[in-house]
Amino acid sequence: MTQIRINGVEEEIAATTVTELLVARGVDPAARFLAIAVNGSVVRQVEWPSKELAPGDTVEIVRPLQGG
Repeated sequence: MTQIRINGVEEEIAATTVTELLVARGVDPAARFLAIAVNGSVVRQVEWPSKELAPGDTVEIVRPLQGG
């Protein structure tokens, strides 16, 4: 298990890549308008399967919400 911060919350995860993290959280990696940043740097969608997560990383998952 790896300890990282996801959207401001410390969590232990078993995922080793951004794609694995998304799937584990029930987020479709193919979804449109989804942005990921690791340690303050945006990670391009084509890099998600190979972008490894390390202990202490900070991950931000940003997606639009409907509302008004």
